[in-house]
Amino acid sequence: MKNRLRPRDIAFLAEESRTSPMHNATLEIFEPGDSGFDYQRLVDLIDERVAFVPRYRQRIQSVPGRLANPVWIDDEGFDLAFHVRRSGLPRPGTMEQLRELVARIMSRPLDTARPLWEVYFIEGLQDGRVAVLSKSHQILVDGVQTVDIGQVLLDTKPEPKELERDDWTPRRAPSPFTLTTSAIKDNLVSPTVLLATGQSVADGAVRRASAAQGRFAAVANALANRRPAPESPISAELSEQRRFVTVRTDFEDYRRIREEHGTSVNDVVLATLTGALRTWLMARGTSSTSMRSLRAMVPMSVIDDDLEATSLGSQIAGHLVTLPIGEPSPVIRLHQVAYAFKSHKETGRAVAANRLAGIAGFAPTTFHALGSRVAAEHQRKGFHLTITNVPGPQFPLYAAGAQMVATYPVQPLLPGQALAIGVTSYDGGVYYGISADRDALPDVAVLAQCVTESLDELLDTASGVRQRAPRGRRTPRKDT
Repeated sequence: MKNRLRPRDIAFLAEESRTSPMHNATLEIFEPGDSGFDYQRLVDLIDERVAFVPRYRQRIQSVPGRLANPVWIDDEGFDLAFHVRRSGLPRPGTMEQLRELVARIMSRPLDTARPLWEVYFIEGLQDGRVAVLSKSHQILVDGVQTVDIGQVLLDTKPEPKELERDDWTPRRAPSPFTLTTSAIKDNLVSPTVLLATGQSVADGAVRRASAAQGRFAAVANALANRRPAPESPISAELSEQRRFVTVRTDFEDYRRIREEHGTSVNDVVLATLTGALRTWLMARGTSSTSMRSLRAMVPMSVIDDDLEATSLGSQIAGHLVTLPIGEPSPVIRLHQVAYAFKSHKETGRAVAANRLAGIAGFAPTTFHALGSRVAAEHQRKGFHLTITNVPGPQFPLYAAGAQMVATYPVQPLLPGQALAIGVTSYDGGVYYGISADRDALPDVAVLAQCVTESLDELLDTASGVRQRAPRGRRTPRKDT
């Protein structure tokens, strides 16, 4: 069957647990204005455009006897109302309340018996705004067969595109006999299917045996030649609950720092996070002498024929970066981060940020999802956290006529890693979404404050780029 799951997808499903759900999300905030954007308009919009992501109407079906990997089949009981849900905040509808709701939603695994996604329409925000939280499983968005649903819901103009709803009728689910005969045929005809089946069965047996003996992590690491990351203040055994915090900063500040120091916007973002992590960890009592650096997986967009092609015009490769949190100078931190990316740029494979931002639709949602997939695939390299940084368009986008005024990526946590960060630039802003384990990092909101302070510290090194307010009297940025 063409829609058979690949070994990497099987691995994602097998490694998922109550403490490590494998889904990505994006939180978007809208100004409805006179558009009439409400829950029903969102349902109608998704109903109109879900045809562009057909896998969002499919579920996973296992094969009897595990003769081959499971397949994607149409969900005969597909119910859009089940996947598009309505929620609301109590007054006053603050960002803190919204973040708490997002954290609770992100803590819940998706139902593997149904299509692996949910969208929440959240009402009751201050100033009459509404939010949309879209949540999709990592195996659903592979960039090859399927992009993230958030990429097809947004328009570049307030006037929504007039599209005809497709007359979709689910195909009848294959019988156990059909699944069995198809699996036998695929194994006989295609050596790759037979190899994938054998690999999945073997991996499953190892997981079951090692889990029964309470030695899963050690056995899995040995078999995969996985090197566990050194212990760090952000390494922890995960709970089932999450925290989520957000930061909005101005894109122009990053441009000014870039121009002053001859780096890139991406370098400035990573240096800002390095400074923020340094200040936060020191505030937690971590000595900078005992913790000189953190290893971050920073997925990068590249052009590489040896990697799997995507529908977005580029591939995603994992890039390990050492964040120099022990360095007190913000300028030296910036140039150390820039040097870490220099070799990547000199290969000629790197994709320019303006090219990524010009991809049709709102590509950041899909790129963040692909970045988290790459990070999960590279756990054996031993790093402390994942940071995805994706450039978006510098002009407003709309859903059913409502203008999107903010967008925050919500990244999953990998086993043993209590922190993950996503960054999206959009329409004059740079938006940080910081995901953390609720029990391990109860003070993660302090890290969000440190991001703004770290950016200010870098701005202070850029001569003449702005009028500095008297110390202690800076105008705080508004986190929309």
